[in-house]
Amino acid sequence: MPDDLDQLGETAAEAFRVDTDILFNEDLQLTLFVLYELHYSGFDSIDDGWEWHPPLLALRKRLEERFENRLNDTIGELPQPAPTAQSVAEALFDMTKAATGPSVSSFVARNATLEQAREFLVHKSIYQLKEADPHTWAIPRLTGRAKSALVEIQADEYGGGVPGQTHAELFARTMQGLGLENDFGSYIDAIPAITLASVNVISLFGLHRRHRGAACGHLAIYEMTSSIPNAKYARGFRRLGFSSPVTDYFDEHVEADAVHEQIAGRDLAGGLIEADPRLMNDVFFGAATVILLDTLAGQWQMNAWQSDRSSLRAELRAAA
Repeated sequence: MPDDLDQLGETAAEAFRVDTDILFNEDLQLTLFVLYELHYSGFDSIDDGWEWHPPLLALRKRLEERFENRLNDTIGELPQPAPTAQSVAEALFDMTKAATGPSVSSFVARNATLEQAREFLVHKSIYQLKEADPHTWAIPRLTGRAKSALVEIQADEYGGGVPGQTHAELFARTMQGLGLENDFGSYIDAIPAITLASVNVISLFGLHRRHRGAACGHLAIYEMTSSIPNAKYARGFRRLGFSSPVTDYFDEHVEADAVHEQIAGRDLAGGLIEADPRLMNDVFFGAATVILLDTLAGQWQMNAWQSDRSSLRAELRAAA
């Protein structure tokens, strides 16, 4: 095992030496994803003791530094509103209006074929099948108004305590309805690096206390940009002939996130900055990463579909 770890570290170092863009490097994003998953459900073939194995943490740190530097270099200047809940929420809403990425949701609503709709679900599955978990890491790191807001949002994400109604379970039924495997990570070999990056960044924020503000900003924008796209996704799947339970996941988010966006913008992100203005940059950095990575992931999918090719790295398997 030590030899394997040394080889893994050398492979990562070589990737850095050739100036690989970590956002689009399959090996580096997959490695980071696997290292993060040790802190979630883990792997049947890996002893739980490896979660805190120092050499693995050291490798993760090197990957994270490269990842953060790439994001910082790209995102640039961040909003600096007055440190009040209302001003912060308004600045976040302005960010969502300024986003100009390709609309995957409009494509799914109007044009996507059945196979493209299945690919869309596979891209989303790497987060949606564990929805809420990465942001939940921030709960013990918050206090007061922001903590209460995050707990309220997450309680809805977990189905309000009703078995079978967590959003991850609703999404699993959507995948099942389209003949896809719905175990978490089933399509990991098919998912491109940029999609993994958009999920890895939430774990990066969630697992580091210094990024508690970024975790809140990320979730705030996530909720603020969810309701309208999910309504379009629901229309797209109905256009393709599906109804409940396939559309339940999207219908639930249209309703829930219309409420969540207000709580997330004012009480979570705004309340956090109002209580501690030093977290201003971190909150808006987290928000900006959503817009950046969703734009890049959306461009990846749309470029593929408009060129009549798959947006995945491997052929889809049907559910057993």
